[in-house]
Amino acid sequence: MRTTSQPTFLFVPGGSSNARAWGPLQNELALHGHRSYAVDLPGHGDHADHPAAYYRQPQDLAALATAPSPMRGVTLRDNVRHVVDVLHRLAPSGPVILVGNSLGGLTVTAVANAVPELLHHVVYLSAVCISDPAMVTEEWGVHDDNLLDAVAARIAVPDAGNQGVVRLNWRAAHSDPVLFAQLKAAIMADSTDHQFRMLLDSMDPDENYAVLEEGAVAQLARWGRIPHTFVRLSEDLSIPLAVQDYMIRKADELTPDNPFDVRTLAASHTGYFSRPSLFAELLADLAPTAST
Repeated sequence: MRTTSQPTFLFVPGGSSNARAWGPLQNELALHGHRSYAVDLPGHGDHADHPAAYYRQPQDLAALATAPSPMRGVTLRDNVRHVVDVLHRLAPSGPVILVGNSLGGLTVTAVANAVPELLHHVVYLSAVCISDPAMVTEEWGVHDDNLLDAVAARIAVPDAGNQGVVRLNWRAAHSDPVLFAQLKAAIMADSTDHQFRMLLDSMDPDENYAVLEEGAVAQLARWGRIPHTFVRLSEDLSIPLAVQDYMIRKADELTPDNPFDVRTLAASHTGYFSRPSLFAELLADLAPTAST
């Protein structure tokens, strides 16, 4: 039996991220009177056994390249099982709004496919939304001029790929002002340098991009029956507006009778960390609709 009609926001982080990144937004939502829970996906966050070489200063780059990964063998199904378990524990307390950013959108969609009956709303904060199997295997019909790909290549750790993961040395930016500025411009240009340093320190080194697979494709009969909102971030230089709009358009083709509720915020890709009050106001506005 539900104990309250007030919703709980369940946050799914993006690539190389974890529950810590949602802390500022969760604090703001609490000021609006809303409960929230942020998940650490398998292989991420405080309980994952990340390479010790990633945290040592000065860094031992040879050790960082060869250290075992907590992400090795983790699949999209593992993500879904973990989030669904949390959902089952949250659902008795009231409606749940599932929110994802960036790569976390793949897990959001897969969870919505798996347990639509446990969700009252799904929200994509400039998150990846795949609604056509061709989007997994073919080039997208949109120009992607993001700033992140090139700068991410600069912090990629060589020789770690044999574990099936991408390892990024985010902390290298602390000692390289040019790299720091480039990463900040791509990810969170609307922040202070101090805020971006805190975000960098929260980032995990490893990610498994194999989660971009057919299980993350939205299903009309399941995902398609849940109210869904896409929050366009107009200052996002990691997933540019043209790509965001392409994903919205493709999803609306799948569910023309249940199109995206589209909102726009003038914020960067991870603006929810640097400007949490802006995002909290938007999410709080969605809450009454989700709890009816």
